[in-house]
Amino acid sequence: MSQDGLSSSDTGNSGVSAGKHIPRAPVVARSLLRKGGKYDIELLTAQARDGTLRERAIVRHPGAVVILPIWEGAWGKRLVLIQSFRLSVERYLLELPAGTLEPGEQPRACAARELEEETGFIAGDIVELGSFLTSPGLSDERMWAFAARGLRQAQQRLEPDEDIEVTPVDIHEAWRMVRDGRLEDGKSLTALTLARERGVL
Repeated sequence: MSQDGLSSSDTGNSGVSAGKHIPRAPVVARSLLRKGGKYDIELLTAQARDGTLRERAIVRHPGAVVILPIWEGAWGKRLVLIQSFRLSVERYLLELPAGTLEPGEQPRACAARELEEETGFIAGDIVELGSFLTSPGLSDERMWAFAARGLRQAQQRLEPDEDIEVTPVDIHEAWRMVRDGRLEDGKSLTALTLARERGVL
């Protein structure tokens, strides 16, 4: 029951205000710390609720995609994962293929390009699953998730700084990896959840 005597069902919402666009900490100054090839780093000065000024470095990102490739055949249904070396954690991680939008590139086109580059597969059908903010505490990056079906093998085309091994796994094994922690990459976990909720898996 709300303070005015109306329940959440009476007011047409669940009591959770999602997506408010009223700035809680107004930005009073901003400056570019670093201009990068794929993203920039901006320093924001914002006024907190107590009136003090706080600084926060924010990653300004053009957006990215994550792809859930579903490889079907006589073996059943497999998900095409990759093992990618991540310098930030200095080890290989199991992930779904993903990548950053090029200037002017649409998310679906980026998904098709990244799928072929990182896995060597071309999709006959690419379906959008949704989008999400990857880490809003430090970046404005929005990531679009896609499911890729009708796969046929082509040629992997890696960037010079990419160290990737294609690792197809049975769909049931993929869920076991989620449960036991072998699959710990956030974007991959989110894409799998979106696919399950939309009946794709």
